[in-house]
Amino acid sequence: MSKFERALRAIDEAHAQDPNLVTVTDSNGVQKEVPYELHYAQKMTKYLEQCDPAASEALQLAVRAQHLRRWEVPRSSYPQTKQGYFAWRTFLKNRQAEQAEKICLDCGYSAEEAGRVAALVRKENLKKDHETQTLEDVACLVFLDDQFEEFEKAHDEEKIVSILKKTWGKMSDRGHELALKIDMSDRAKALVSKALVA
Repeated sequence: MSKFERALRAIDEAHAQDPNLVTVTDSNGVQKEVPYELHYAQKMTKYLEQCDPAASEALQLAVRAQHLRRWEVPRSSYPQTKQGYFAWRTFLKNRQAEQAEKICLDCGYSAEEAGRVAALVRKENLKKDHETQTLEDVACLVFLDDQFEEFEKAHDEEKIVSILKKTWGKMSDRGHELALKIDMSDRAKALVSKALVA
């Protein structure tokens, strides 16, 4: 097994420990329950393949490790304020980067290679670094595809439109192109349309 395969397996083994389950339908139409973060990571990889079929190993690993052990630090462990949200996100980003870096080192990657994976997980140099921007596109696409419809039910329209505008602003032209192809409910499509003209 290559160091890439070992690292990918170690990341997925961590995801598989997520106690939060989600029901998914496999390619044969069979429904099954899987750990949410494993499902999320697989979706991230699926969208990376669309955004950049020739992605480097570092980017592939960073995309897969984006939510590494995220369930261990719930949002509720920080104050329910804007500042609390950003503090939570910053802590998670650094924690996930450190864990991904360690996995890469343990699997035989050099310090430089492992550090690159960590830098991508932290989304360093967004807008300037092509790989970081690709990772951001992928994360936004998974949000729109997998989380948005549930998310919008819990918030008022003004907040949803504001979040959509911010999400759109983070993405590249390629990300926008793929986002507009996502199969959404009529309600979700209407909200996206509203955000894009607002």
